[in-house]
Amino acid sequence: MFNDILNDIPPGLIPFLLVVVFSLLIGLEQRRHFINEAPESVFGTDRTFTLIGITGFILYVIDPQNLWLFIAGGIIIGGLLGIYYFQKIKIHQKFGMTSLVTALITYSLGPLIYTQPKWLVLLIVVGVLVISEIKETLLKFSKKFDNDEFITLAKFLVLAGVILPLLPDEPISTTLNFSPYKFWLAIVVVSAISYISYLLRKFVFPKTGILLTGVLGGLYSSTATVVILARKSKENIAGNRIIAAMFLAITMMYLRLFILAAFFNMQVAMKLLPYFAALTLLSTLIAVYFSILKKSHVITDNEAVPAETHQNPLEFKTAVLFGFLFILFAVITGFVIKQYGAQGVKTLALLVGVTDIDPFIINLFQGKLSIDTAVISFAVLNAITSNNILKMIYALTLSEKSLRKEILIGFLVLIVAGIIAVLI
Repeated sequence: MFNDILNDIPPGLIPFLLVVVFSLLIGLEQRRHFINEAPESVFGTDRTFTLIGITGFILYVIDPQNLWLFIAGGIIIGGLLGIYYFQKIKIHQKFGMTSLVTALITYSLGPLIYTQPKWLVLLIVVGVLVISEIKETLLKFSKKFDNDEFITLAKFLVLAGVILPLLPDEPISTTLNFSPYKFWLAIVVVSAISYISYLLRKFVFPKTGILLTGVLGGLYSSTATVVILARKSKENIAGNRIIAAMFLAITMMYLRLFILAAFFNMQVAMKLLPYFAALTLLSTLIAVYFSILKKSHVITDNEAVPAETHQNPLEFKTAVLFGFLFILFAVITGFVIKQYGAQGVKTLALLVGVTDIDPFIINLFQGKLSIDTAVISFAVLNAITSNNILKMIYALTLSEKSLRKEILIGFLVLIVAGIIAVLI
C-alpha cells in the first residue's frame, strides 16, 4: 500500500519539497545569525533564501539537459549579490561574504537533489548550517595554532598521502626482507598515533591534569611520559596521582601496541590479546589504587601539562631516528634468526627493551620471518617487560624520594605479571 501511495506522488513533488525545506532551514539559520543586525544591512533571511532555492529549482527543471536557463539565472543572482556586496562595503564597511556564498549554494540545491544521492545533499545542508554558526568557535580555535601548525599538518599529509603511495611493495633484498612501502607505512602509522595524541593534548585538552597527561602521553611515548612525570613529582604536585599517571601511560602503551599489532598482523594480535588484556587491566587497577584508594597528603591544584608533552611528534629527526632503528632492528633480527633461531629472538627482545621498542616490535609484526606467531608473541612480551624495567629505573632515579617505595611496588607487580605472561 505504501508503495502505491509513493507511485501516485508526482515525480517532481518530493524534490521540490526538499528544496523548499532545505532552503527555508538555511534562511532561518541566516535570520538567527543576523538577529541583532540592522535589517537594511542584511542581504536576506528565510523568505529570500527559500525563494532563491525555488528559483534554482524552476530554472533547472525547465531545461535539465542544456542548463542554459539555470546558468543564466545563476549569473543574474551572482550579479545581484555582487552589487549588494560592494554596497555593503561602501555603506557599512563590512567585508564578509558568508551569506553570499550560502545564497549561491542554496540556488544550487535543485540540481543537487536531482543528480546526487539524498544523503550527500543533506550532508551539504548540514555542513552549511554548522559552518555558518561556528564563526566565533573557529576564531577561538585558530588562535591556538602556532606559526608552524599547518606545516606540521602538511608534513603528515606528505608522509601519508604522497610518499607512501609512490613506494614499491617489493622486498629490498633477501637479507632485508621488507619493502620500502612497509617501512614507510610503519613510520606513517606510528606518526599518526603520535600526531593524534599531540592534537588531543594541544587542542582538546590544553590544560590537561596529571592523570590525563598520563593517558595522552602514553599514546605518544610511555617512556618519555614516565620520565616527565617523575621529574614533575619533585615539584610536590599531586602526590600519588603522579604514580597513577605513570601506570595510565603504560596502560596506553599496551593499547597502542595492540593497535599496531592489529594493523600489521591480526594473527599475532589475537595471540597477544589475552595477555595484553590482563596486563592492561592490571596497570589500570594499579593506577586506580594510587589515584583513589591511596591518596597522598601532598596534593596541590597545580596539575598543568608539562610543556615537554606538547612537542611536535613529526619532527624530521624523529622520523629519521625511527627509520634508522627500524632498518637496524630488521638487519639484527634477520641475523639473529638465521644464527640462533627462535631463542635468539627472545633474548634479543630483552636487550631491545632498553631502547625504543616500537621499531623492533613493528618489525616482528610485519616482517616475513621464519618464526611462528607464538615466538613473535613471546618476543613482544619480553621486549615490553624489559622496557617496563627501564621505565622503573627512570622513575626511581628521577622521582621524589617519598614516592619511590610506591613506584617500586607498582612496577614490580607489573613486571612480575609480565614475566608470568611470558612463562605461560
